Amino acid sequence: MTAPELLLLWLYFAVLTCLSVYGLHRCYLVYLYTNHRGSAPPDSGVDVAPRPAVATDARRSDDPEAFPFVTVQLPIFNEMYVVDRLVDAVAALDYPRERFEVQVLDDSADNDETGRIARRAVERASARGVQIAYLRRDRRAGFKAGALANGLRSARGELIAVLDADFVPHPDFLRRLLPPFDDPGVGMVQARWGHLNREYSLLTRVQAMLLDAHFVLEHGARHRGGLFFNFNGTAGVWRRAAIESAGGWLDDTLTEDLDLSYRAQLAGWRFVFLPDVVVPAELPVEMNGFKIQQHRWARGSIQTFFKLLPRLLRAEIPLRTKVEAWFHLTANFNYPLLLLLSVVMVPALFLQARLGLDALLRVEFLLFVAALVSVVNFYVLSQRAVRADWVAQLRYLPLLIAVGVGLAVNNTLAVLGACAGGRHDFERTAKYAVIGRGDDWRSKRYRRSSVVQPLVELAFGLYYTAAVAYAVSMGFFAQLPVLCLFQVGFLYTAVLSLVQQSAADAPRAQMPAPHRSRLVSRPARSRPHVTTRRETPLVSS
Repeated sequence: MTAPELLLLWLYFAVLTCLSVYGLHRCYLVYLYTNHRGSAPPDSGVDVAPRPAVATDARRSDDPEAFPFVTVQLPIFNEMYVVDRLVDAVAALDYPRERFEVQVLDDSADNDETGRIARRAVERASARGVQIAYLRRDRRAGFKAGALANGLRSARGELIAVLDADFVPHPDFLRRLLPPFDDPGVGMVQARWGHLNREYSLLTRVQAMLLDAHFVLEHGARHRGGLFFNFNGTAGVWRRAAIESAGGWLDDTLTEDLDLSYRAQLAGWRFVFLPDVVVPAELPVEMNGFKIQQHRWARGSIQTFFKLLPRLLRAEIPLRTKVEAWFHLTANFNYPLLLLLSVVMVPALFLQARLGLDALLRVEFLLFVAALVSVVNFYVLSQRAVRADWVAQLRYLPLLIAVGVGLAVNNTLAVLGACAGGRHDFERTAKYAVIGRGDDWRSKRYRRSSVVQPLVELAFGLYYTAAVAYAVSMGFFAQLPVLCLFQVGFLYTAVLSLVQQSAADAPRAQMPAPHRSRLVSRPARSRPHVTTRRETPLVSS
């Protein structure tokens, strides 16, 4: 064996070993989730100073004054298709009208198209007796973090609920999330995300399974195990004192929710996850939108890791909490490793087969089987927890794993961008109010196009197609399952991106007539309680 061949195999198995360590961490989360089932979460080990409780036991009282005052913040940016639905759902919350207010925080830059629809929705809500304010900033400083911080300055609530534009809360949303605040040490309560358009396509089904596992097993395991977990940016309620004592909303990462979550828990606040409270939301229906979302989350998590690592290491918290936080915040480093594996795996596999290195092949086989079992177990458990038809959902598992591979290029670029540092733009994920199979998104606005990245993914897909053909011709059938998995993953993400872009770029009307009438042509009503203010922009930190 030559020196380059030895180096190749060493690199290959080193990458496999690193990925296997994160696979073992996934097994640890499964252990926490199952071992602590039905038991109260242990204390996280952070000292908590005495704090006043919030009187949430009022849900059994007829006295509105016994209910805590809540501010519901709705940050929006270019949301002409869904802002109507959001405001109407919030206006229908089953909570005393005099004990909550709503802030529509509009940073849109679409020639006031979102603004016009939002203001009409605000007028309708106000006519129903809802205390609601439409807040428009002159400058989008600080992105979503800046909008939330600006809203907080004028908010009157001791509890702050946050709902993104693509969410549709049930009327009992506030009543079900407030009881944990009876504990004065609780700083945030997170609900589980549901999926309005889960059945729309293969892509939305895969996304739904990914999110189900994130909430049920990751949040569930960390909460049950007394470890740190994060607010997901929406579908949750904060204690205002927790936000302020942790330093407030900051815009120096793309995941302001993850950043504030860790700062608040390091400051001594405890978080609660309520898996039985589900808030439906719309999943991205186009591959490029999904990639934008994943890119933002991956880059922001690594930015948060670099920002908070020194503070995390110095914190007087249990070692197990620090180790788990390390794995949590560094999980997206898996993608550069996965992309590197994608490059070296083909020559490494064929080199072992050609040289007859049976011992290495057995080790490699065990590593792949262990990784596959940990992934399958992870998603099987999450689907069993949320779906009565969980067995039927398992047929999407191969595609789910393949999509994870296909995202390697997209998320590697995100991780490298975070490592490079510098400023960043918050690129939102476009939502189109696309729920059923007959709904059309291709003529909608706000789409983003990308050619270079899908072509790189396509090149990887063709690389693995050639590898599959070579393996068949040489009789290397043991390598075929892994090669096919990588082939399908890269080809699916690349081809779907290019095909959807091509379909959307075809000449179409900007907005179908039925949708236009439903969203824009509602008659204006009286404006008895509408507050419209232009806020002072937040200075970027």
